[in-house]
Amino acid sequence: MKTRLLLMLFYMGITNSFAQINIADSTAQVIGYWDKKEKQTYTVTQESIKVKGTDTTSRETMKYDVDITILDSTATSYTIEWHYRNFNLSSSNVLALKMARIQQDLKVVIKTNEMGSFQEVVNWKEVRNQVKKSVEKLKRELGNVPQVVEVLKKTEGLYNSKEAIEAVAVNDIQQFYTFHGGKYTLGELLEGQMKVYNPYGSEPFDSEVTVYLDEIDTEDSNVIMRATHEINQEQLIKATHSYLVDISKNLKVTPPKLEDLKDISNEILVASRIHESGWVMYSVQTKIIKADNTTSIEERTIDLQ
Repeated sequence: MKTRLLLMLFYMGITNSFAQINIADSTAQVIGYWDKKEKQTYTVTQESIKVKGTDTTSRETMKYDVDITILDSTATSYTIEWHYRNFNLSSSNVLALKMARIQQDLKVVIKTNEMGSFQEVVNWKEVRNQVKKSVEKLKRELGNVPQVVEVLKKTEGLYNSKEAIEAVAVNDIQQFYTFHGGKYTLGELLEGQMKVYNPYGSEPFDSEVTVYLDEIDTEDSNVIMRATHEINQEQLIKATHSYLVDISKNLKVTPPKLEDLKDISNEILVASRIHESGWVMYSVQTKIIKADNTTSIEERTIDLQ
């Protein structure tokens, strides 16, 4: 199946020859050349690892499939559906297993501009309502355990507004379209700042961003793009401390001191191989969070089936 799809993408690349890749000046554009009702299926793998010092203290892997379908194509936009299914989690944690299936059969409809750059989640209210219904069901099943209630409350919060859904809840969608809409020169490092959604509820974080075109493969009509995001450390420490203080009150435990979080950091690395048609062939995002001699690594891969 994957071979057939790759062949299809290859022939699409021929019809769009040099529409996005220009060897003469070593540049490439990442643009969506998609047709209405066109569909691709991906396997998404999320691995979470925690390391204390030099010891790995936990490791969990979740896999799911997503069908990406072009619902509509106009001169100025694409309307695209992401259908989530087949969730599997390698964990003995009952809560984690149940949480992993909250998105089962969830359909997220998004809109991009004509270049394929992400703009918004169109059906965010339907998404919010479906997740809320699933969370309420879990509350009844799992009972009024403080730690469980806090996890469910946090999850529900990720879907309680259009802004939250777009910034945090659909991270795989944001990853997929990271580079769409841009024109890049081989080896040229683009640097800048951007605002990043703050899940703790206060002002958005400042983030230092770098983006660059790492490789042009003319034979197979694709490019490799890379990006890094590093959140402002001082803002991250203050927001995290404030959040943990609130959580500690609910759980009736002693909160950490501000100085205990002085080493916390959050860095995100993204690398994607993108076909000239605009379909992502493979993408990996690695989030590295460091705090108190503990490193949490969250890696998500999106792989064309």
